[in-house]
Amino acid sequence: MLKAGIVGLPNVGKSTLFNAVTRTHKAEAANYPFCTIEPNVGIVEVPDSRLNVLAKLVHTEKIVPAAIEFVDIAGLVKGAYKGEGLGNQFLANIREVDAIVQVVRCFDDDDILHNMGNVDPVRDIDVINTELLLADVQSVEQQVERWGKKAKSAEKEAVAMHHLLQRLLEHLNKGQPAITFPLEEEEKPLAKQLCLLTQKPTLYVCNVSEDDLQSGKENDYVLAVKKHLAQSTQAGYCMLSARLESELADLPSEEASEYLASLGLNDSGVNHLIQSAYKLLGLASYFTAGVQEARAWTFKRGMTAPECAGIIHTDFQKGFIKAEVVSYEDFVAYGGFLGAREKGKLRLEGKDYVFQEGDVTLFKFNVTK
Repeated sequence: MLKAGIVGLPNVGKSTLFNAVTRTHKAEAANYPFCTIEPNVGIVEVPDSRLNVLAKLVHTEKIVPAAIEFVDIAGLVKGAYKGEGLGNQFLANIREVDAIVQVVRCFDDDDILHNMGNVDPVRDIDVINTELLLADVQSVEQQVERWGKKAKSAEKEAVAMHHLLQRLLEHLNKGQPAITFPLEEEEKPLAKQLCLLTQKPTLYVCNVSEDDLQSGKENDYVLAVKKHLAQSTQAGYCMLSARLESELADLPSEEASEYLASLGLNDSGVNHLIQSAYKLLGLASYFTAGVQEARAWTFKRGMTAPECAGIIHTDFQKGFIKAEVVSYEDFVAYGGFLGAREKGKLRLEGKDYVFQEGDVTLFKFNVTK
């Protein structure tokens, strides 16, 4: 299961948000730096209203949503790449996740300390990204030396890796994250081995007050973040109130919906965050739907039909024959597999078919012993 790591400076609302996302109180949320030391981990269901529609169509009460893992990581401070604060542990924990959810404080509250003295989300973003960048520079410098020695033997992979590292180091020293480094197709497997921090896709979460959220407008802090991201990166952002989401997490779903409605809000910001993190990880869902269950299966975008079949069971991939596939929209419009088949919307796809978000499928396979 792929992981999204929640990071940020101390006291920006990371642990509060983690508790809201996971609907638990596993993470201590306190008004002092480093209240999180060991990372907290939670499995989170991906909200998907399509499952309820599918369940009604196939007359099943069992729904199994997709899921991803969130990790609440200790707060970072300036100098983390040199080991300041919990820097070494923080950076090691980030290396273990597949994507970064960076929480930035976009609210004023004199009762909640900011470890840098005042609220400035753009500065906070730069502090964290600079620490990640400097850590990558250190890592690449060490690997340039190590692979340089191997390259003297003229071994093909060593020469290619050394050349890549030299170019990458030049890129990083210009203040550019690894994710923006142009890679040749054959270099992508080599770059993946490096496990660089700035190579990970990032989503920025603007943590605002309940009043700001209720107003429906982006406050000055959020607007500053939005402008900064537009100028410096293609990363996405979302806006929510971690405190409000934490309160909602303690309520039954019906009461939570009523509370949101009373504030003039249509949906929980956490739902949007989870869905955004799912997409950030390069994930999508296909569905199986029958009397036993309606289920969302997680796959990496670009996976072929046999690979997607293997997500259910390795035998499905080994003995793959064909996949009966219909889009979610057509499945619903024509009342299921039978109606979709009658309308010519149900397709037989082979081994080269690349699965699409929202495909509803039945796999045909045969495993001989």
